[in-house]
Amino acid sequence: MSVRWLLFGLLALSGVLALVDRQIISVLKPAIASELHWSDDDYGTLAAWFQGSTAIALLFVGPLVDRLGVRWANTVSVFTWSVAAAFHGWAHSLLQFTLCRIGLGATEAAVTPAGIKTVAAIFPVNMRSTGLGLSNAVASVGAICAPFIIPLLAAPFGWRGAFGLAGGAGAIWAIAWLMATRTVTFAAPTVAKPPPTRGAHIPLVLRDRGAWAISGAKMLSDSTWWLLLFWMPDLLNKQFGLAGADAAPYLAIAYTGAAVGSMVSGSLATWFMAHGASVNSVRKTAMLISGLIALCLPLALLAQTPLSAAAILGVVLAAHQGFSTNLFALITDVTAKERIGRVTSFGVFSGNIGGVIMQKVAGAVLSAGFGYLPLFLFAAASYLMGLGWIQLMLPRIVSVDPSAAIPKSADIQP
Repeated sequence: MSVRWLLFGLLALSGVLALVDRQIISVLKPAIASELHWSDDDYGTLAAWFQGSTAIALLFVGPLVDRLGVRWANTVSVFTWSVAAAFHGWAHSLLQFTLCRIGLGATEAAVTPAGIKTVAAIFPVNMRSTGLGLSNAVASVGAICAPFIIPLLAAPFGWRGAFGLAGGAGAIWAIAWLMATRTVTFAAPTVAKPPPTRGAHIPLVLRDRGAWAISGAKMLSDSTWWLLLFWMPDLLNKQFGLAGADAAPYLAIAYTGAAVGSMVSGSLATWFMAHGASVNSVRKTAMLISGLIALCLPLALLAQTPLSAAAILGVVLAAHQGFSTNLFALITDVTAKERIGRVTSFGVFSGNIGGVIMQKVAGAVLSAGFGYLPLFLFAAASYLMGLGWIQLMLPRIVSVDPSAAIPKSADIQP
């Protein structure tokens, strides 16, 4: 049990590092944009390149994660994205910065498939919602701390130094993960090869109705997540004149909502399932409640103070994490363990495609002077649309292993 929670702690920390690497550009946008002469459209294009490179890489990293296994998939992904983050510090033009964002996006692609596969490896079925919720919550704590930490790092070292320090932290993590897992054997499932069937030339993930359900819901819901992740600091700057350290407390409030949403949704899902609720009712009810809560997003544009705007954004981020936690848990519900990496990659690929579209549209809409209202109206409805797609594709969710119990010590062998 102690080995399980040590590995979980390191996994959650890797999520924190990934969010910090992504947030440096948004928290320090005014300073970087001023030095490199970016417009809103340039920033939106950068964000789209980041999302696009992640999406393309996700077409390949799922099978790679499944092949490498939990130990090496996490090591390789964290180390390579940390190197890519550090290289941002040497960028002196929009082209160079774009190449760095492409590198970071491509190398960070493995973080979610590797993370979901790791949770599935170290937690029993009935605890995975809790594990995913806690993991997202810890990552959200990193998002809460980042707006305070990043300006502090940038104060003596500048924005270039902030990227370098973040990259160094990831390299240290990779060494720690290798040391922590050196005596751990992760049980690998033995799966009989099915006989050839009609359409066998089509990748199995593309013939999986559950994978398509997850894919569509991720495309819709993640477009909102990426919109808020990259543009919240800009919104606070334009609406209330806040930047850098001045915006940090309000960004922290918003990300606190994400942490709370992760913990509450994951824990409640586990509790209801432990008391006899079906997977179908738990997942869809949680997503419905989350979607209804997210409808309040446009109210942030009517807020008279940064505190009230941050509170509304925090509620929406809580709703997002409630939706996302159950959506990721749905992957482990309907997917055989040996294919979790592939299905997760396909889902996250779709989410990043949604992000690419949203980022480019956001930059164009804001540069044209239309403001955030059109973007927030779509974002507010995205979760209910995602749930509608899941209902269409999976009218009833049935777990691939409904009788699974807490795994024996053979699952994780120290």
